[in-house]
Amino acid sequence: MLSSFLSRGVLASAVFASCVAAVTTVDVNGTAAHTIPPLLFGQMFEATPLNNVYHRSQSGDGGIYAELLQNRAFQQVKPNTDAALLAWAPINGASIKVIADPSPLSNALPNSLELTIPSGISGQVGFGNEGYWGINVNSSWTYNASFYYKFPSASKFSGKLTVMLRSSTGSVYASASVPVSGSTTTWTQVAVPLTPTSSPASVANNFTVTVDGASASEETINFAMFSLFPPTFKGRANGLRMDIAQTLYDMKPSFFRLPGGNNLGQSVSTRWQWNATVGNLIDRPGRMGDWGYINTDGLGLLEYMYLCEDMEMEPIMAVWAGYSLGGESLPENELTPYIQQAIDQINFVIGDHAKSEPAALRASLGHPEPFPLQYIEIGNEDFFASESYIYRWKHFAGNLTANFPQLKFIATSSNHKLDPIPKQYDNHVYQTPGWFAENAFYYDSFERDGTYYFAGEYAVVSTNASNLYGTSAYGRLMYPDMQGSSGEAAFMTGLERNSDIIFAASYAPLLMNVADSKWTPNLISFDASQVYPSTSFYTQQLFSLNRGTEYLPSTLHIAEAVSLHWSVTRDAPTNTVIIKIANTGTSAEDMSFELPFEGVHGIGTATVLSGSATASNSPEAPDTVKPVTSQIKTGKSFPYTAPAYSVNVLRVKLQ
Repeated sequence: MLSSFLSRGVLASAVFASCVAAVTTVDVNGTAAHTIPPLLFGQMFEATPLNNVYHRSQSGDGGIYAELLQNRAFQQVKPNTDAALLAWAPINGASIKVIADPSPLSNALPNSLELTIPSGISGQVGFGNEGYWGINVNSSWTYNASFYYKFPSASKFSGKLTVMLRSSTGSVYASASVPVSGSTTTWTQVAVPLTPTSSPASVANNFTVTVDGASASEETINFAMFSLFPPTFKGRANGLRMDIAQTLYDMKPSFFRLPGGNNLGQSVSTRWQWNATVGNLIDRPGRMGDWGYINTDGLGLLEYMYLCEDMEMEPIMAVWAGYSLGGESLPENELTPYIQQAIDQINFVIGDHAKSEPAALRASLGHPEPFPLQYIEIGNEDFFASESYIYRWKHFAGNLTANFPQLKFIATSSNHKLDPIPKQYDNHVYQTPGWFAENAFYYDSFERDGTYYFAGEYAVVSTNASNLYGTSAYGRLMYPDMQGSSGEAAFMTGLERNSDIIFAASYAPLLMNVADSKWTPNLISFDASQVYPSTSFYTQQLFSLNRGTEYLPSTLHIAEAVSLHWSVTRDAPTNTVIIKIANTGTSAEDMSFELPFEGVHGIGTATVLSGSATASNSPEAPDTVKPVTSQIKTGKSFPYTAPAYSVNVLRVKLQ
């Protein structure tokens, strides 16, 4: 994820006069300049590789996707290696290994776990899975556990498998028994509920499957496709982790950029392919993802669509466009099958199931009605391969527009030779707090010529411009802090002011598992049991929840505080004026607002996010900075003091 601001337009710098102890007076114009686009504030999904160094976040598997077992189906691993047993361990002398099964569960899942019980062992023998750096055991939940098993050759064994949730030291929290017979030589699925009797404070827990060692002596049993699901967001089968999804939902984003920018593919062979991510889980082969770990693709295209549906968001969906982040661009004469795959992907989402096979597949999976879809992003960060994007854009945009004239297509390179001329561009930028504050006016001078912009990725990542790309060990922020979040807020006032040409914007990346992250910072951090919203999360939430329906221009009467940025909107349905203020400076700043309306209520509210420059929320101190709402005196003219390093939202009701 690299900075890629378009060359269109010149930075418009605000010129301020310095005056000791003066008040910054803001005169608000009562006539709206433009409406606020409905998709202005949303989110994108991914963490990415950079310069061939993998930056991991476990944002999908081990993150918002609720599956609790890591390496559940031994996808994309090399059999008979220790690495293939990631997250799995034997219990009580059992022998386990991952094999290339001669009769696999499916073509997509060629590997299985082979359990062999040695002779002379008593007690429970088997194996366990540690989850993604722990398993959250909650006595108020019922977990759905399942797996497939078979005996490679018939035997006279008759007994039971015991399925448990237990601590790493052996304390049992939930248990269920499953009868098994040695005569079962074809794959058979087992599904059991597990309801814990208590809720341990520690997440150092395991999912285990065992058998009585004495009765099963020298038996061999094969297993495939394990799963352990807690309750999910809105009860969706194969769904989302509740607390992470609820945190995202509470931000009220209007769109979700999927399947993630660089998630489209590090190479042609490992690119994200929609048709490998839908249907029965046993028919999804998974792939080596772009973050250095294997993706199960349990969170597939249909699950992304359900995510948007359940969170009341619209998708902004990308299609792979012939370029992979590893540097490979397909030649022009090889694009045809990939264009067709993109057409099929779009048809799966919006096609008529009576006319389209991909749409018929969607209907067969339980969603006959098309999903909402307006925007398609053609590729991702194609400024890395801007010359080949000329012909790739031509063929992808040309063919997709012909098939879907109702959709809008977003270009990811600003190459001026693109034909047809794009109407939408995606801009990405990762920078310092100062850069964002200084560039709050970046879009003000852009031409209003029918071209629109998507700020698809932006974030403060470091306070040092020489350490923008790397890891937290090399000068990047580990977690967002208030100097960064207030800088982002200053930039966002510019996005709101220019929302006549900016149709959408999303901070990036969204999610980070604190147990395995090298790309920092991220909007929302989490571990196996807790979620940690950042200062930038609250900034995004404040803007999203208080966006209004129309933008009101405001003029600068006296301005001495270069650290202040603001925007003013009105929410027509509630007849409320909403003022957003970012103070990126080291001291509080006095302001005065002049409203042109009659009947302004005398009492309003101020919601303030403020802290020291380096104040941040972390697992060790998750509530260091949170928004605080209080009443303030308002009227046609009223004062306000914006604290240092703050994001402020003032709501003033009109009669």
